[in-house]
Amino acid sequence: MTPPAPGPRTRGRWRPELADVADALVSLATTALGLGIAIAVVEDVGVSGPWPVIVAAAVVAFGDLVLRAPMRLLARSAGAAGALLVGLLAQVLTAWIALVVLPGISVGSAWGFFAVLVLTSVVMAVGRWLWGANDSEYVVADVLRRARRHARRTRGAVPDDGSVQAGLLVVQLDGVAEPVLREAIEAGLAPTMQRWIDAGTHTLEPWWARIPSTTPASQAGLLHGDSSAIPAFRWWDRELGRLVVTNHPQDAALVEKRLSTGDGLLAGGGTAVSTMFSGDAATSFLVMSRTRAPGPDGTGAGLGPGPAFLRFFASPFVLARAVSLTLGEMVKELYQARRQRVRDVLPRISRSGWYVVLRGLSNVAMRDLNTSLVAEAVVRGDPTIFVDLVDYDEIAHHAGPTRPESLRALEGLDRVLNVLERAVAVAPRAYRIVVVSDHGQTLGATFEQVEGRSLIDTVRALMAEPETDGVSTGSGEDWGPLNALLNSAFSSTRAVLGPDASPEATRARSGGDLPDVVVVGSGNLGLVWFPREPARQTLEDLQERWPGLVAGLAATASVGVVVVDTRERGLVAIGAGGLVLLESDAPPEGEDPLAGYGPRGRADVLRAARLPNTGDLLLVSRVTREGHVHAFEGQVGSHGGIGGAQNHALLLHPTQWAIDDDLREPVGDDEILVGAESVHVQLVRWAAAAGLRP
Repeated sequence: MTPPAPGPRTRGRWRPELADVADALVSLATTALGLGIAIAVVEDVGVSGPWPVIVAAAVVAFGDLVLRAPMRLLARSAGAAGALLVGLLAQVLTAWIALVVLPGISVGSAWGFFAVLVLTSVVMAVGRWLWGANDSEYVVADVLRRARRHARRTRGAVPDDGSVQAGLLVVQLDGVAEPVLREAIEAGLAPTMQRWIDAGTHTLEPWWARIPSTTPASQAGLLHGDSSAIPAFRWWDRELGRLVVTNHPQDAALVEKRLSTGDGLLAGGGTAVSTMFSGDAATSFLVMSRTRAPGPDGTGAGLGPGPAFLRFFASPFVLARAVSLTLGEMVKELYQARRQRVRDVLPRISRSGWYVVLRGLSNVAMRDLNTSLVAEAVVRGDPTIFVDLVDYDEIAHHAGPTRPESLRALEGLDRVLNVLERAVAVAPRAYRIVVVSDHGQTLGATFEQVEGRSLIDTVRALMAEPETDGVSTGSGEDWGPLNALLNSAFSSTRAVLGPDASPEATRARSGGDLPDVVVVGSGNLGLVWFPREPARQTLEDLQERWPGLVAGLAATASVGVVVVDTRERGLVAIGAGGLVLLESDAPPEGEDPLAGYGPRGRADVLRAARLPNTGDLLLVSRVTREGHVHAFEGQVGSHGGIGGAQNHALLLHPTQWAIDDDLREPVGDDEILVGAESVHVQLVRWAAAAGLRP
């Protein structure tokens, strides 16, 4: 049972301490410096001397204090979208009073006014970068100041006997493989995590992400303890007669309804931030499965409670800074992509189009917003918190898992952990931080780059029906955070952007309007369905209708193994030089097609091929001598199947919270957790031991 809460904290009379004065002076100085430089640069704005700039900076800080209480009231009633509007109006109002109403500063036009706002935020961000400060801390500076003041006010009122309630903060670093994190630590790009490991407070271990090694499957396992309803990132659902795509809010809600028991990791008052599923959290922010407004059944959350967004939207220059740095991130992406082309870095893919915008949003604006929301939840004392940070995964898909820009993304994530560590230090609970990834990534040229045609065109050719009606999808994973944000803002589940939003990708059953074949790729995992058939097709069925299909796919150089059911012998894995019966102890016939997939190859393929809604055919790409794979979608860094580092996820946990031996399984020479469900069980056990669950 949850231990009793400590006795009431005496609020006492607050008196400013030296730290408060220092915080105020530093904030005033940096704001004044930013304003001064911005005013000097913008031609349409003038100033009579230094004092008006200092007074303007003071007015900005004072206006923030004065407007804080009424803004909170408005945000409670107007929700998150209202908090955005209220926050923007508050920023503009305080800045307008400081720059236009006060004497000593002249503003010639509205463009000049807004230029000063933007340039001030940029100057402040650049100044912190030059000074070597943690830029992410500025986003939550006000939250940390309030928490420190509260901690000082209650000093002596909180018992120091271990009776303070525990808390659990789980931070998911999306797509980061355990060996990649070790490489980043070795390169000095993750000093916060390195400090934890060197000090002995945390232990870094791998865990095995099974097929499908994708975010929805792993997050379903981590948060709900069950990923069996998810055979890939997207799949054909015969019952629904359409594709289910997990970064569609409507489909995410459908999947969560199928797998949730109401007792997920975050049950009992937890908070989910920017996840695909809720984990049965009481409070959720930007959660894909809960983007619509709350309904009579209690599901749905929209963006989440409005007051939590207010500090991000209303803090002076924070939103302008986020917009400015988002544009800077887009410019950086254009430069890094050109550098790959000029240097002829191989393998590589195109990094143009909407990805440039999506990287800017996910790696700056969304990361800052997530950091702010988690810091608010920590200082509020929410018992269990789970957040997904996608920065690295987005870049690694397009640049490669160990390319310089991908590793640099880990540097930014490490800074976020440093900020959250500071929030934990002044929180009302004794939080423990657990860092986990959902999978890794593996480098490799795409299937289409190697074969010269897409997987669906290959399937059509081997069917000897090149014009057959088929459905395939592109790489739509990058659009997930933006789709969650837009749908949450409008309390919708149907506003979907990206390649997965095409009519062909979402086509539903309508009489006989089912496609002949559906082909999807989840990294180097490929699935093929024949939707007009009422049940899963066997090898014998396929050979009768398309005798060259299975053998042709198995003989394709970039394909390592094709898995198909049979009428008499169960599942069979077929390669170019042999086959193996997966549900039999019989030895391989010819070359074992699973020999190159490591000690978990057979078990993982067998499990994936028996999942509900899995394809009539399951394909895994070849793993090269260098450990590269060939994604069936347009990604140079991929995950979803097996091979390379994509299955070597990470778990960085408090050393005093050991992994239970009964949960470990052999993987080669190691004994580690296998499957996200095992990680879920371990997290639940830790939470229960800390008094956070019955």
